[in-house]
Amino acid sequence: MNKQEFYSNARRDLKGPLDGVVVVEATTTWAGPMAACVLADFGATVIKVEHPDGEVARRLPPFLPDSKLTIFNETVNRNKQSLSLDLRNDRGREIFLKLCASADIVIENFRPGTMAKWGVGYADVAASKPDIVYISISGFGQFGELSDRVGYDPLAQNYCGWTSLNGEPDGAGVKAPTFLGDDLGGLNGALSAMAALRHRDQTGEGQHVDVALVDGLIFQSNGNLTAGALDVPIPRMGNQFAIAAPVNRFACTDGHVYAGVLLDSHWKSLSHLLDRADLSNLTGADRIQQRDLVNSLVADWCASRTTADVVNAFAELSLPATRVNTFAECAKLEHIASRDMLQQTKLADGTTVPLTGPAAKFSRTPTRIREGAPALGAHNEAILSALGYDEDAQQGLARDGII
Repeated sequence: MNKQEFYSNARRDLKGPLDGVVVVEATTTWAGPMAACVLADFGATVIKVEHPDGEVARRLPPFLPDSKLTIFNETVNRNKQSLSLDLRNDRGREIFLKLCASADIVIENFRPGTMAKWGVGYADVAASKPDIVYISISGFGQFGELSDRVGYDPLAQNYCGWTSLNGEPDGAGVKAPTFLGDDLGGLNGALSAMAALRHRDQTGEGQHVDVALVDGLIFQSNGNLTAGALDVPIPRMGNQFAIAAPVNRFACTDGHVYAGVLLDSHWKSLSHLLDRADLSNLTGADRIQQRDLVNSLVADWCASRTTADVVNAFAELSLPATRVNTFAECAKLEHIASRDMLQQTKLADGTTVPLTGPAAKFSRTPTRIREGAPALGAHNEAILSALGYDEDAQQGLARDGII
């Protein structure tokens, strides 16, 4: 199927499948902003509420070349509106609650109890908007022994056991190079928001949704918590797989490939490619027991070939293999371009840069990056005017540092 066929029945009058849904976001850094980013990409109207000084993502490197704008902020806060507002002030609280009164979803990721302390927690919002879907994302959750502790992504990765399996077998555990706990927390936050919204639309009932980074990492860890509870050994495998062999990163003349097989039928094809048909009847269990042998056969075969030669030879036999790319190399690939994973986007300072595009593709309600991350408070006037604050009132709010 080509792209034109996939989008042949697309509607162009909607921002996406969540067009018409209103989200109020009071978040910082990544997990909360990522949850709202997913909903914004899906077409929801997302109003990001942040302190008048701006949230930390606006200040964290890396910065765009020759710019004061950060890649983090531009990536996770696109397709949103910005309202600068001090929630610690009574008048700021009043504005926030008015804003929530016309919203469908609220997303926050402050330390548990913080929003309630400011008077904008779930109970405060639900008092005037009973059907609100209120998503709270935190390190350890809203309840539990550690719920009141500060919890960031690397703490969650190390607490839950994830890092104990990451890294080379003879080395120490290593955290993920990306904000994995935050990303999974954000995705679980967005998914749970849509599920709760579905329930609200059917019953009229709102609810408070609790998403913990630790829980998200554990849930997406392939049953390893169960294995741990039963004292089933879980080896650290590095680039190899406990359930299959040969699978590894193999050196070629111009780089590395990652390749391997799982199915016995795939091994039969690979053994012939390696000119070792005498081993074609090895089962998966046999290959795991002889992991060093089968890995060395693939390694020797790859060593005298280019990455392209290896990948193409595997592809002809419908065997899995890829060149090991850097992000810089990946950004130049035609497949990435064809999937719209880099979208030229005009930013608040007038520059245009390629931003990472949405992952999911909708044939009927296509999504895209509609606009770059807004400047801090860019939508203050429009949002406050819609809430009934005239020009004098807005000037007073600004003078008092509330916006």
